[in-house]
Amino acid sequence: MQINIIFVNNIHLQRKSMENFIVSARKYRPVTFDSVVGQNPITNTLKNAIRNNHLAHAFLFCGPRGVGKTTCARILAKTINCDNVNEKIEACDSCESCISFNTSHSFNIHELDAASNNTVDDIRSLIEQVRIAPQVGSYNIYIIDEVHMLSLSAFNAFLKTLEEPPSYAIFILATTSKQKIIPTILSRCQIFDFNRISILDISNHLAVVAKSEKIDAEQDALHVIAQKADGSLRDALSVFDQIVSFAGNSLTYKAVIENLNILDYDYYFKITEFIFQHSIPASLLVFDEILERGFDGHNFITGLSEHFRNLLVCKDKQMIQLLQVGDSIKEKYLEQADSCKQEDLLAALDITNKCDVNYAINVNKRLAVELSLMQLCSLGMTTKELVDGSSSFMNPPKGKLPEVNDPKPAYSKKSDILEKDLPEKAKEQVPEKPIQNEPSSSVKIEEITAPDTSLEQELGLDTQTGSLQKKLDKEVPLENQNPKQKVRFRPKTISIQSADIDMSSNVDELENNEEEKMSGLDLLEVDKGEFLKVWNSFAKMVHAQGKHSLYSTITRKEPTIEEGNQLKLEIENSVQMNELYEEKTNLHIFLKKKL
Repeated sequence: MQINIIFVNNIHLQRKSMENFIVSARKYRPVTFDSVVGQNPITNTLKNAIRNNHLAHAFLFCGPRGVGKTTCARILAKTINCDNVNEKIEACDSCESCISFNTSHSFNIHELDAASNNTVDDIRSLIEQVRIAPQVGSYNIYIIDEVHMLSLSAFNAFLKTLEEPPSYAIFILATTSKQKIIPTILSRCQIFDFNRISILDISNHLAVVAKSEKIDAEQDALHVIAQKADGSLRDALSVFDQIVSFAGNSLTYKAVIENLNILDYDYYFKITEFIFQHSIPASLLVFDEILERGFDGHNFITGLSEHFRNLLVCKDKQMIQLLQVGDSIKEKYLEQADSCKQEDLLAALDITNKCDVNYAINVNKRLAVELSLMQLCSLGMTTKELVDGSSSFMNPPKGKLPEVNDPKPAYSKKSDILEKDLPEKAKEQVPEKPIQNEPSSSVKIEEITAPDTSLEQELGLDTQTGSLQKKLDKEVPLENQNPKQKVRFRPKTISIQSADIDMSSNVDELENNEEEKMSGLDLLEVDKGEFLKVWNSFAKMVHAQGKHSLYSTITRKEPTIEEGNQLKLEIENSVQMNELYEEKTNLHIFLKKKL
């Protein structure tokens, strides 16, 4: 009998403890203006209105969910009816009006849910209630939540009362969809737009709640919860309660990402290292591991875009404040950003953005993401590396994949081909081609593959013509020129820093024909001063045509003339190379005519 009594008492105690539990969103709901999180401009305006006795008869609080609209409405209603407002314009919590409000027994403050009371009859009943003056306090306050749910007839029935209410009546309307409210209602209210609460404010408030509940919470874990809440403090507190139920009194980053099914930052750091090491197999294996854990490919590619964006932010110290992550993760971003080039990050963002936009229309969604990863791994690679398969581009990793913190060789920031060696290699590897006289006045242009040993083929350069020709199959008439008035000037060598270009190496037989005519002439020395004048005149002509980017490319550094009238011009990236190739034929002809 005694055992049964103890058993019943334990059940009673368990039920009592469960009944006393209050969710954090209600337990820590602000009760003063100063305790409202992230809405300081609005709370200061309301406090000044009370201090100066400039209260409007109708307010409209609008904004996203869970940012404090109804909370501010209740605090405003409680404060303006308080008998002993303090110097900080806060309610005293000791007068009759404050006590009745705190116990939910106030006869002066009326709350109406417009989502369930949205008919004309409900508004008529409210209008009848407005006619009764307050028995205690100075004002009757009517808080109408989700006011956008009222029907059009109800809005029209409410117009006259909202425009000319009794002196003791104040209306506070709250909504998440201001665009659904008719303009005649908006024009009768003071409108306050509530903003989304920042991640920092939410994480700081969660830290206060965790300390009050005696919960040991990691800062990174609170940051993840704040990001998941999307600016809503109520959502953040609900997620906080959920994680506490899962993990107990020790709130860790690992527990949060496991419970919320969020992809760990370490995956993004790991796959980014493999991308900039040009390792396609390692990247695809990491992506396969992510899919096996149940994550969606679309979420992965959007998260990777966010990761590249954060790395780009870290490239400039002035923008580090835009990085809203924990301190330990911020250090990882700063460390990885040092090993990445800004142009590569911009190109990576473009690739991931295209994959994100086209993800829904792709039939094979996994292949779409894998193709994007292959393109990302190809960034910053030279044509020679792509052809030879150098580096770790197509070499699968042996054994277990390395961890993120393992030391890795930095990817090459310069081309494998040194600028000082390029002209000599070009001379050694490009064979002299025999000249054949053809009586025809036109020549058929077709694709001719250069020898595999040609360095120019690897770089995609056309040393014969100085132009990039597409495969054509038509007759092109030769230009009528007098070769005796020409001096052979062939831009043969271009020193580059990055040759990440996939270009064809077609030979322009039209230019060969011109060289055949000039084959009997001696090569004349070109005066440097005269050459620079001609070069500058070509630059001015390009600028006049509106090609400002090309103008910047050819005027950034002064070109030089080497032995054999070889033109050498240094460029920085593949974009400048593409621009130069598009204009190469015109440049070649212009220099020939002028020199």
